[in-house]
Amino acid sequence: MHRMIDTGQQRRRLNLETILLKKYSNRRLYNTNSSEYVTLQEVANLIHQGLTVEVVDAKSKEDVTALILTQIILEEARQNNCLLPISLLHTIIKYGDNLLVEFFEGYLQKSMKNFIEYKTATASQYDKWLELTENMTELTQKSLDGPQLYSELFENFFSHNQK
Repeated sequence: MHRMIDTGQQRRRLNLETILLKKYSNRRLYNTNSSEYVTLQEVANLIHQGLTVEVVDAKSKEDVTALILTQIILEEARQNNCLLPISLLHTIIKYGDNLLVEFFEGYLQKSMKNFIEYKTATASQYDKWLELTENMTELTQKSLDGPQLYSELFENFFSHNQK
């Protein structure tokens, strides 16, 4: 179920933030932007930097991006000994590909997007609160200076009225 890709058209379609990788039969990945072979960890680092990768089988021109990204996720899960709960993995296997595709395309992707937006908005609001408290410190200091002005005003007013 891989789609065929014409690499010439593919390169024209890619933006500057997309790295085109070629996967060779010996399982090596070749970064066409930097003209060097890269490891799965180096591909993960590119993605962590905000870049997008597209992986094409060098011989068949098939898009194998999903396969490579899945390998990266599985490798990270192996290192951490955890990716998904075992019961969820059993359910995925039991109900097959359709459930998995629907879940990832419909629900999980939207949930992750909403979570990232919420996290960003919360961090921004927290920064604004910190800035506000810094400004409040200045206002508090000014308000503490204020009673002295009022006391001088009242002293002048009362001393003027008593004369």
